[in-house]
Amino acid sequence: MVRKAIIIGAAGRDFHNFNMYFRDNQNYEVIAFTAAQIPFIQDRTYPAKLAGNLYPQGIPIFSEEKLQDLISQNSVDEVFFSYSDVLYEDIMHIASKAMAAGASFSLLGPKDTQLKSNKPVISVLATRTGAGKSTISRMVVDEIRKTGLKPAVVRHPMPYGDLSIAVQHFKTYDDFLKYQITTEEEEEYSDHIQNNVDVFAGVDYKEILEKAEKICDIIIWDGGNNDFSFFKADYTIVVADPLRQNHETLYHPSEVNVRIADSIVINKANVASSDMIKNTERSCLSLNPKAKIFKVNSEVTVDLPELITKKRVLVIEDGPSITHGNLKTGAGVFAAKRHSCTLVDPQDKAVGSIRDAFEKYQIGPFLPALGYSPEQLQDLQESINNVDCDAVLLGTPADLRKKIKINKPAAKVRFEGKDAEGPKFTEHIATIVQNLKKK
Repeated sequence: MVRKAIIIGAAGRDFHNFNMYFRDNQNYEVIAFTAAQIPFIQDRTYPAKLAGNLYPQGIPIFSEEKLQDLISQNSVDEVFFSYSDVLYEDIMHIASKAMAAGASFSLLGPKDTQLKSNKPVISVLATRTGAGKSTISRMVVDEIRKTGLKPAVVRHPMPYGDLSIAVQHFKTYDDFLKYQITTEEEEEYSDHIQNNVDVFAGVDYKEILEKAEKICDIIIWDGGNNDFSFFKADYTIVVADPLRQNHETLYHPSEVNVRIADSIVINKANVASSDMIKNTERSCLSLNPKAKIFKVNSEVTVDLPELITKKRVLVIEDGPSITHGNLKTGAGVFAAKRHSCTLVDPQDKAVGSIRDAFEKYQIGPFLPALGYSPEQLQDLQESINNVDCDAVLLGTPADLRKKIKINKPAAKVRFEGKDAEGPKFTEHIATIVQNLKKK
């Protein structure tokens, strides 16, 4: 008997789970995807050319708010939860809605969803979005290059634009224009491109893996949010954020990641207190006592410090990290404090969808770099230009100076990972890479 299913997600894990488990599975009929967490992704269609022969019309995408009605109207048998960075409590509220409407509630794990590569894979995961996965990934890339191997980064999906593009291959900044990516995507790709590393992303990760394998010796899986890898890893690194205490035991799938970690990197050691670091280490080891623990400093620099030093500054931080990531202080704020800036609170000047973000999330005295659509970028531009300040400090990896017109001097923060005291993460990764090279 064919079971009717709904996949609930956020334009990433949900599509991958469909591709891996449902696309050619005649035991299920996927009625719909539902979308949450990310704006402007509902009311679209997962394209027929990616959905397979069982779905010649594609699959509709609705807002998660319609979940119960969709279950009732379509006699849905099973709801599959397929996104990340969600409180355990919130997951069970969603499960309760699904079951109250009559459906079962399920999650798919690595055995049903991971692909096996013919190249070595190092997976970089995290306990929360904004923990610093890409920073740690760049450290791994540097160690790989020292051995003479060519790395490629495969990034967790962020298909907020054209869903029909199965594979995106980024080599230069020109490819950002080619694929018309959002600010959120640029935040994840730009530092890798600056580091001259090929980056792959898209929707169909089987095809992505095949293309990445052709141009590299070793693959770095650079995770999204706190999701686990789409690829079976030869070595798994999990980045923990001591500024968000005990989140590895509160959010899904943070705990999964910690439990499967070969090593755990406590990032931002230079800005967290010793008690925060010790508590994070203790919490992670209680879940995985066999994991190796390393500490890394996240060091920030400003490209044009003369524009902001001792000035009244508007800080703009990485969007997802300070919205659903609940990060209270980002790289921009740390850099502003280092340069003796006075922070200007922009909340009463925010407009449109940026104002809505302040109402939905607990955001500090800075703006989130939200740009999931041209309209939202326009809202961000207007919100920035409304603020009375001396300068703007961009704490996001995306260079907004190239995307919008800012009517004030603007400087940009860059952050890099450096070994902190104790066992050196870089030396450990060099050993791991050498061992993988021998395989």
